[in-house]
Amino acid sequence: MNVDEALEAVETVLLSRKLSPVERLVLRQSWFGQTYGEMAQDSAYGIPHIKEIGSRLWHELSQALGERVTKKNLHLLLARYQPNQISEQHGKLQPEYQTYTVANNNFTDSLPQVVLEFPSGPVPLHSALYIYRPPIEELAYTEISQPGCVIRIKAPRKMGKSSLLNRIVAHSRVLGYKTVTLDFQEADETIFASLDKFLRWFCVNVSRQLNLNPRLDEFWDEDMGSKVNCKIYFEGYLLEQIDSPLVLALNELHQIFEYPSIAQEFLPMLRFWHEQTRAVEIWQKLRLVVVHATEISIPLKLNQSPFNVGLSIKLTQFTSSQVQELARRYGLDWTDESEMQKLMAMVGGHPYLVNVALYHLCRGNMTLEELLQAAPTPAGMYSGHLRSHLTLLREDTQLVSAMQQVVNADESVQLEAIAAYKLESMGLVELDGNQAKPSCELYRLYFRNQLGDEHVFDARLSQPEQEQQDVQPLRNIDQLTQLPNQRYFNQYLEIQWQQLLREGLPLSLIMCDIDYFRFYNEAYGEPAGDICLQQVASTIRSEVKHQAAVVARYGGEEFAVLLPQTDTNTAMDIAETIRESIKALAIALEYPGVGGFPDEVLTVSLGVASTVPSAQTSLEKLVDVAEDALYKAKRLGRDRVSLGSL
Repeated sequence: MNVDEALEAVETVLLSRKLSPVERLVLRQSWFGQTYGEMAQDSAYGIPHIKEIGSRLWHELSQALGERVTKKNLHLLLARYQPNQISEQHGKLQPEYQTYTVANNNFTDSLPQVVLEFPSGPVPLHSALYIYRPPIEELAYTEISQPGCVIRIKAPRKMGKSSLLNRIVAHSRVLGYKTVTLDFQEADETIFASLDKFLRWFCVNVSRQLNLNPRLDEFWDEDMGSKVNCKIYFEGYLLEQIDSPLVLALNELHQIFEYPSIAQEFLPMLRFWHEQTRAVEIWQKLRLVVVHATEISIPLKLNQSPFNVGLSIKLTQFTSSQVQELARRYGLDWTDESEMQKLMAMVGGHPYLVNVALYHLCRGNMTLEELLQAAPTPAGMYSGHLRSHLTLLREDTQLVSAMQQVVNADESVQLEAIAAYKLESMGLVELDGNQAKPSCELYRLYFRNQLGDEHVFDARLSQPEQEQQDVQPLRNIDQLTQLPNQRYFNQYLEIQWQQLLREGLPLSLIMCDIDYFRFYNEAYGEPAGDICLQQVASTIRSEVKHQAAVVARYGGEEFAVLLPQTDTNTAMDIAETIRESIKALAIALEYPGVGGFPDEVLTVSLGVASTVPSAQTSLEKLVDVAEDALYKAKRLGRDRVSLGSL
């Protein structure tokens, strides 16, 4: 038995599942006698992670073989169990791997025995519980045969992305293609320390799965840059060494979005590789399949993102006939459809929610009525799934407010475009334009209860109205001035930027700083300084009458005013009005023993920046320009408004 035969026996017979890339690495390198330290050095995984994966793998193999498996006896034990012998001696493993007859997406009446496992991961390749969603699979199988293709699978979590990916990869193997699957959940935190480290990890893992020795040092030149090195490594080594197309499947790609500096380089690199297929023949060997959850996004220029080329597959919910068929495969007699309709009234056709319900019903843990009653409660069978969505919602106060509107309304409601898009991406609402309704009754009931007493800052209300309703959460409000704080301001700025980017409308920002405030605090004391800050905050707020504007305490004696859909001239007028109104407060400014202040009353300096958001600029640039304009106003003598230019 060689190592490839050992891998095949472990995956197809002993464990009845595909090993992850790191599990394959541990098994393969253990077969060749490598230590965990050597594996870590070659693969860029951490030693503790390698050890943990190895320990779990040996334990799982020990249970399958009925004997203790270790790195040292791996050869001896597996050599005694050829694949056909294992099948004969472990007949209980066979039913899951029988060949099923499929016609028009319906199994024959004599279904094989279904091995029930809680639906917590991808549906195994030969499982009777996988439901085809025509024409998705057919489209993917056809596309993967096209030179240089890109397939993009996107959906909220738990919609079946990995199950579909595994079938595309399996189909590719039937076609005789080389396949490599990378799951970015497996990468250690340290891998994302730099682009160079990440791309080296990427290249090493692809090499290992292709059974090629990593030769990075021969192709890596620090003067060339990491992306060029990675391209040369693929073009000059990996693609040259294989005599068939290579399907590179990148699962859980959204994990990279948490590292913007990596994502902003890696994703455009994939796009460039795809474009190379038109000019360089060897790149036609590469077929990309990228899978990502839609809950997380990263802003990329449209001409750099790999997410707007190739075949886009958006996984949808099951239809009623598909839910009915799945119930039949679980062994439930729902021929009159009333049970199916009751279940779908609660969870819709969400694949994970449906499978969990059918699993519990099939095991006889509870009746359908008991299940439906417990489903939307914090102690129900969906508690983990619901809590994860609740956590994401609470990270964005605007989403909390939007979701409250949706779940408390009897009909669909109109939402602000960005909030509507984000909630749809999470799978929580269905959209008709900007009109939103809960995607299932489970979400309506759960979030109505969980968000019922939560208060959020609703930027659509004027700030005086907002204060009267007292709906600003404490974490987003500055307690002294009762203005939104910098945390909330940054969130709102990002939302407005994305919205106005799509609408092509202007956005203006005013940065305001109290002149000589340090001297004022020293002369009159901090209590007087606090009163001064409150007066200034109240004055700025009263002078900003734009419905969607936000006035925030940006830090110390600095304030920020965000003005959506406001051009430069209007923003300059508002800034000048603020300056004059604060000076008119006539707050005395005298510092004993120090003379020479330009005015005897408190004044402010202001910087203004305006732009129409586009792919050629950024919200960070808008803030920088407004800050520079503010400092320019101070350098020119304070008590004035200065305009910056993007």
